[in-house]
Formats: sequence, C-alpha cells, structure tokens
Amino acid sequence: MNFFPADMLARLPALLIALSFHEYAHAWMAYAWGDPTAKNEGRLTLNPLAHLDPLGLLMLLVVRFGWARPVPINPFYFRDRRKGLFWVSLAGPGMNLLLGLAATFLWILGRGWGSFVGSILYYLVIYNVFLAIFNIIPLPPLDGSKILSSLLPPRQLHYYQIIEPYGPFILIFLLIFGRLPLLLIPAANAIIGLYSKLVLFIFKPLFF
Repeated sequence: MNFFPADMLARLPALLIALSFHEYAHAWMAYAWGDPTAKNEGRLTLNPLAHLDPLGLLMLLVVRFGWARPVPINPFYFRDRRKGLFWVSLAGPGMNLLLGLAATFLWILGRGWGSFVGSILYYLVIYNVFLAIFNIIPLPPLDGSKILSSLLPPRQLHYYQIIEPYGPFILIFLLIFGRLPLLLIPAANAIIGLYSKLVLFIFKPLFF
C-alpha cells in the first residue's frame, strides 16, 4: 500500500510554509504585545524546524489532520490580557488568509509556469485557506476557542469554560465521523473563489 501521494514533493514545501508562517505570526504578535516567551524559546523565526512536530506533520500529509508545535505564550505579559489574547490568537489564521491570497495571485499570474511550481502554489492556496478555517473553529485547543473566549462577557465565558475540556474530544468525533469536511470544504471553496475574483478584478491588466 502506498501511503504517500505522488505529489508529495509539491505538497511538503507548501505545508511547511503554511505552518511556519502560522506559528511565526503567533510568536510575532505575542512579542509585539509584550510577551517574550516565544522569542526566548526560539520560536520567533520562520525556520520550519523550530515549529514542526514530526508526528503532526506526518499526520497532515497522510490523513489530512495534524498539528505543529504550539507557540508558548504568557498572557500575564500582555498590556491588556483580553485584547492581547485576541490578537495573538487571530494572528495565525490571519497570516494564513493573507498567504492564501498572495499564493492565489502568484498561481493565476504564473499560469504558464512549470507544473511543479504551479503545484506548489496550488497547495499553498489550499493549505493556507484550510488551516485558517480549521483554526478558527471555536473548540479547544484551536485558535478560535481563544478568540471566542477573549470576546465573551464574563457570564457567557463562565459557561464556555465549562465545555472547554471536551473540545478535543468533540474535534476527534467530528473528524472520525467525517463531519469536519462538511464545514471546511464549502467555506474553503467560497474563500478561494472570492480570492480568484478579487485578484482578477484588482490585477486585471496583468492577465488580459
């Protein structure tokens, strides 16, 4: 049985870029808000080796579900804990959305490029958009749970914190029973379609 797809050489660099920029964005934003924890642990870098979990990377490549090493943060350093947590948590998915848009531009611009470069750009769009959507799901330990908790009023936050310990089990349930694609695929298709229209609208003189 062949566990590794034939396009692995194109998928791997795209995935490394998407994951590294995601984690770097968390580290950079935390440092900007006054938290040196990630910087002190060598995570304020785009070097993939600083961010990757080997098992998580393998899982992403083989079964489309995995993880990188979470960036350590200490919210007590933030000038405003709730605002700091919001922006640090949003930074990763936000970076992925920006990278997805940039990759869409390069992909459309380079339609005549070699198939290998085109494949890397294609997967850069796919991985960045999917990582952004997946990570804003409001279930622990995903970024979306921290974004939501930083926005909820104290009373609602109390009730949300009661269900937080069950977040990973809910994610596993959704994955095992194939419910995650029902959420991710339509949202990703909508965003990628929007990217294509936006790029063609703004940069129309370059393409026609």
